[in-house]
Amino acid sequence: MTQEELDALMSGDIEDIDEEQEELKPEEAPSQETPKENEESLVPLGYNDKTAHHWPLPATDENKMVHQLDDVTKESEEKASEIFDIIESISNEMMEKEENAQRVIDTLDANVTLFTTLSTKFPDVEAFKTSLAQNQEALTDANETLEMLQNNGDAIMSVMDIMQYQDIHRQKIERVINVMRALSKYMNTLFEGKIDDEKRVASATHLAGDTHNDLASTDDIEELLEQFAKK
Repeated sequence: MTQEELDALMSGDIEDIDEEQEELKPEEAPSQETPKENEESLVPLGYNDKTAHHWPLPATDENKMVHQLDDVTKESEEKASEIFDIIESISNEMMEKEENAQRVIDTLDANVTLFTTLSTKFPDVEAFKTSLAQNQEALTDANETLEMLQNNGDAIMSVMDIMQYQDIHRQKIERVINVMRALSKYMNTLFEGKIDDEKRVASATHLAGDTHNDLASTDDIEELLEQFAKK
């Protein structure tokens, strides 16, 4: 204490000293844990890149099993629905093209029949023979195109049948999730106690036979006696 503070104390100006001391104290900002700090608190003590193979993954949002499986089932169902929509659109367009190809084939077939008759009656007219050959070639190409469309349509139907297994896989994952959740609830029920954790006596820091020398401090002993006195 300085001489000025001592003089002020003797003169009765204690409140002024207290105010000055309050002004000199730095403001204590409330501590706020960031999401990163919260995640780090979930990491077990001693966990690092070198010791990671000795530990299970920390219980962060990226490693929670049921959370990840729920994301997998949700995303796979959404993507499968999008794939089905695309396949259905392609299938519908191919069916329309098959109908168009069939109409072209019918027209070319009629042309072949006509130019065959004309070529037979007028063998000296080269235009009829040329048109007959062109229509026969076009008819062959149209039949091959129709066959290709039909084969691709069958392949698309096979793809849609195979995609049905995705729903089966989703159901299997959901069954695993339900089993895991049931086991989690069962274990929580199995370890339930009649006494709230807040009312339990703190664990002893040192017991007979322990290899460490961490003895309970005086404050720990006094706190333990106070807890017994409250009961």
